[in-house]
Order: sequence, then structure tokens, then C-alpha cells
Amino acid sequence: MPSRRLLYRAIAIVMALLLGTAMNSRSGLAASGAAATVPSLFSSREVQSNKLFYFPKWRGALSRHFDETKLPDSPCTETAFNLCHLRQWNNFLRGLSGIDKMSQVKAVNTFFNRQPYIIDPKNYGVPDYWATPVQFLTRDGDCEDYAISKYFSLRSLGFSADSMRIVVLQDLNLNTAHAILVVYMGERAFVLDNQVATVIDAINIFHYRPIYSINEKHWWLHRL
Repeated sequence: MPSRRLLYRAIAIVMALLLGTAMNSRSGLAASGAAATVPSLFSSREVQSNKLFYFPKWRGALSRHFDETKLPDSPCTETAFNLCHLRQWNNFLRGLSGIDKMSQVKAVNTFFNRQPYIIDPKNYGVPDYWATPVQFLTRDGDCEDYAISKYFSLRSLGFSADSMRIVVLQDLNLNTAHAILVVYMGERAFVLDNQVATVIDAINIFHYRPIYSINEKHWWLHRL
């Protein structure tokens, strides 16, 4: 899960943007035009920004994504992730091409939810780290790593960046920070969650309070 430090930092960013002139054009925030085409997420009001520099861990994951030049070409029997394992994963994704989008979403969710959960301090020695899919498949990871890997897998299958968001939120039942992937299909928002085996319509979830969501183009502040 995202560390409390990340959660507090996100709240600090949000508060800074909301104070004074933060909501004018200099802040880079504007009422989300997506609100007219996608459902409100967990009954929140959304404010959109293209200022991704607030999120260095996400930008770092983007820049490291699929850097295949650093992967050794070793046998698939090796435990360290290599080009053979990457080809296996790509073959899995190619096997999903041509089937309907919901079946793709469910298959990707099931595939990554099989990975073991491990917290960042134990895995990387830092409070919070956003891993690429290759790193996640190599070393396992925590909740945002599941979400990131599902995001990039669906991007490889042709899903647009505009149709997906990684959502950092507060789990009200567990009183802890959490991250999920949301995929918008038509007028519905579907949640891919490492804590749940199945893909769920967001309207059926009541214990999540979104803080912000993000993709390759924008991020959204969620206000209740």
C-alpha cells in the first residue's frame, strides 16, 4: 500500500493547491471535463490538472517502464526476471487479443493478483516505491505496484490512457492508505483491486474515499 508519508504528502499537495489562488489558471487545475463522460468516482467531485511534476514516483515508473535493454537473455528457469519471462508475459497478453474488453480486464486482474504482496520497506528499503511491471514480476510488490502493472498491461492491449486511472485512496474499513486501478467502460467505472479477486463496479464499493487519481496525461483531485 502507499505509505502514510505518501498519503500525507498527497494531502499536503492538495491543501496547497486549494489555498489562495490555487484554483486559478496558474495552479494548472480546472474542473474536469471528464466528469461529463465518465461516472463520478466514489461520489467525489473531481478537479483535473496536467501538472504531473507533483508525482515523481509515478513519473519515475513511467520512465523506467519496459527498459528491456537492461534485461539479461537467460533461460525461463532462472529465478531473476529476464527477457524469457518478459516474452512469456507478452505471450499472455497476445493471447488476450481479440477477446472482449471485459474479459481482458478480468484476465489481467487475475494474472497479477497471483503475485505475492510485500511492503516497500522490506522489498526496496524505502518507505514508498512505485515499481514497473518488470520490477513487480521480479520482486513482487504492494498495492500501487499491482495497479501499475495492470495499467500498463491493459495499455498494451489497446486501452487508452484516458480510460484508466490509478487511484490513491483511504480504505475506511482498514483505516489505511490503498491504491487500485479504475477502468472506465462506457458509463461505468470498474475497480481492479489486489484485495479482491473479482472486478467490481465502483458503484458497489462504499468504504473507499479517493484522494487523487492519475494516468499518463493528468491527475485528478477528488473532493467529497
